[in-house]
Amino acid sequence: AKLLNENLLKKMKIIDLSADFRLKNPKDYELWYKFTHPNQELLQNAVYGLCELYKEEIKKASLVANPGCYTTCSILSLYPLFKEKIIDFSSVIIDAKSGVSGAGRSAKVENLFCEVNENIKAYNLALHRHTPEIEEHLSYAAKKKITLQFTPHLVSMQRGILISAYANLKEDLQEQDIRDIYTKYYQNNKFIRLLPPQSLPQTRWVKSSNFADINFSVDQRTKRVIVLGAIDNLIKGAAGQAVQNMNLMFDFDEDEGLKFFANL
Repeated sequence: AKLLNENLLKKMKIIDLSADFRLKNPKDYELWYKFTHPNQELLQNAVYGLCELYKEEIKKASLVANPGCYTTCSILSLYPLFKEKIIDFSSVIIDAKSGVSGAGRSAKVENLFCEVNENIKAYNLALHRHTPEIEEHLSYAAKKKITLQFTPHLVSMQRGILISAYANLKEDLQEQDIRDIYTKYYQNNKFIRLLPPQSLPQTRWVKSSNFADINFSVDQRTKRVIVLGAIDNLIKGAAGQAVQNMNLMFDFDEDEGLKFFANL
């Protein structure tokens, strides 16, 4: 954040994969990241690079903040429900699971093979830094301030994110009603796959790809909707989405460089 300025942005377009420009309110950096943002004037100019939601804004942007991995999966999975206001916003719980690569490559004891192998654990309860990111953009969708529960887990695999989200329905809706809503928002998006009924997202289906797989079920007994989403945290959750943003910024085909799976 310290290196960027208006003069630099007049000469080039920048896609920032860090969290430095993802949040609009400088106070959120003090609360969640424990530092005072050094370049607050640029916060308002940065465009949040979630391509499926802000495509037109990204096309005109000089500074794009590439979203976090958990946030990409969570927001895309829930956005239509918030936009259509068919759920009780205060009831939303997101349970998220990520492969170890989501923690980066720094040498930490908790990321050693013997610590993560054959194990699953929750971490950063009520403190995860992607929480305000998720809340901010779902608040834009709902047009009111959203507070939700987000709990991440580390699982013994290299890559991938799976989220399970739960929300109370405000009215008696059938699965086809909700499917129609998701289709309305996502039918023209190249990288979102709304799976067929009863086909639930799996991390292996999106591995090494830029796809986000989404599906849901309505529990008529509890009157809740259960939404599942899966992405590759390193591709759609990071580098792939950065390429997708670049394509939009330079008027390339949106899927340029992203049409094939990397065999990793």
